[in-house]
Formats: sequence, structure tokens, C-alpha cells
Amino acid sequence: MAYKQRTGIPVATQSILTDDPDFLRFIVERVIQEILETEMTAHLNAEPYERSADRRGYRNGSKPRQLNTRVGTLTLQVPQDRNGTLALSSSPAISATRKRSCWH
Repeated sequence: MAYKQRTGIPVATQSILTDDPDFLRFIVERVIQEILETEMTAHLNAEPYERSADRRGYRNGSKPRQLNTRVGTLTLQVPQDRNGTLALSSSPAISATRKRSCWH
């Protein structure tokens, strides 16, 4: 008996995944950006604009940085805190990619 194989992926979605070379780069860039923001929130113990007694510092904008990876060069906005106490070397998101990549 022959079975019809179904992937569950519509043709339009499949073409985006296979035809767009920047698709994977964009996804990886967004994920790392979200991880950096989450790490800053955890470091400061406060969400952006949140006021609380437990807050350990303040955000101070971000620096544009490029990260070379296997999927291409990612352009990230690396968040900073006012005291400069969050180091990129302590970031799990960055240390995981640091072995095969380079910051510019």
C-alpha cells in the first residue's frame, strides 16, 4: 500500500525557507537580539521603564555591533547599562557564538 507523504508545510512557506538566503540570518539575528534584551532585564532585575525597589541599575541605550556567524553577518543592538557592569563576555548568547564568530 502506498502512503501519500504530507509535510504540513504550505508551498509558499516552503519557498520562503528554501529560496530566501537571508531568511535564516534574519531569524538568528532576532533570536540573539531577544536573548540580549532578556539578559539585560535579568541583570538589572527590571523590565524597561519598570520602577521597583529590587532594581539593580538602569539601561543606557545600546551599541550597534556586527557579529559574523555561519549564517552571515548579524547586525545587533547590544544593550548597555549605565554602570557598564554587563559584559558581553559573560553573556551566554555571545559566548555560545564567540568560538566561531567575530565581533566588529
